[in-house]
Amino acid sequence: MPQKAPGKSHRKGLTLLQVAGIFSTEEKAEAWIAKRRWPHGPHCPKCGSFNVQSNIAHKTMTHRCRDCYSGTSKTMFTMKMGTVMERSRIPYRLWAIGIYLFMTNLKGVSSMKLHRELGITQKSAWFMLHRLRKAAESGAGLFSGPIEVDETYMGGKRKNMSNEKRRELADEGAGRGSVGKTAVVGAKDRETNQVRAKVVRNTDKPTLQGFVIRNSSPDATVYTDEASVYEGLPQPHETVKHSISEYVRGQVHTNGMESFWSMLKRGYVGTFHKMSPKHLHRYVTEFEGRHNVRELDTINQMGCLVSSMAGKSLTYEELIAPNGLDSGARG
Repeated sequence: MPQKAPGKSHRKGLTLLQVAGIFSTEEKAEAWIAKRRWPHGPHCPKCGSFNVQSNIAHKTMTHRCRDCYSGTSKTMFTMKMGTVMERSRIPYRLWAIGIYLFMTNLKGVSSMKLHRELGITQKSAWFMLHRLRKAAESGAGLFSGPIEVDETYMGGKRKNMSNEKRRELADEGAGRGSVGKTAVVGAKDRETNQVRAKVVRNTDKPTLQGFVIRNSSPDATVYTDEASVYEGLPQPHETVKHSISEYVRGQVHTNGMESFWSMLKRGYVGTFHKMSPKHLHRYVTEFEGRHNVRELDTINQMGCLVSSMAGKSLTYEELIAPNGLDSGARG
């Protein structure tokens, strides 16, 4: 009798053959995305009206709104408008398969891998992945707790840095450890197993305590390590002392949050090899979004991502625009 595979056996996955069948044609892929993009039927992205005409005779547009105008003519649109897919020429079939690969590769999928799998350019694959990361952004809301809070640092090892980079850090008087790395703070709600993480410029008390307060209810119990920046939190607060090798004391620990960091860093080392400070927040969003739907069946995970595309956009100009952080691009 075959043994159950390891992992979450209650989840229903999708084989490659099943994916090939579900999205065997462009029409099937478009219909599948439309059902999740417009669960109540197509509506105008400009005015929200459901009074629309479908399958119009136009070279690129598929729908026309009967209630609003764009200039002197009625508003025309496609399913991609008002989503991260807007202005994309990539077919729906490739979007659907790209979403499958994005959601099922727990350590992420690289743009080079996606470029080979979908037969598109590496630049298009890179842009698609960042758009999917934008779609994976979670909503607001307070965690009710208990909550684990922890921070980590992302960046390459000092021994792997170039001599020029090492001299640069030395000239700045930098030591070892977290120097030259980017800080990320995260919180995990044990009640829902949801995670929220954010890249931060500083790890001082106002920054980290502000993150906790903005993401948790006032009466939520907070568990952290013994870092002094968490002292004085307004919520009930207990700590474990990692400095004396205390990692668990009853219900007090941050192991769940550290497990999330482990997955993020496995993606860093094993898949992407580098996450630039400029785009690190996007990769953090990707791992957060995938973690937060991990209990669902694969097809429902994919559906959640499509549903969350609405109202979000990311142009290539916005993606590559300077934000004051190193992009890691070769000069």
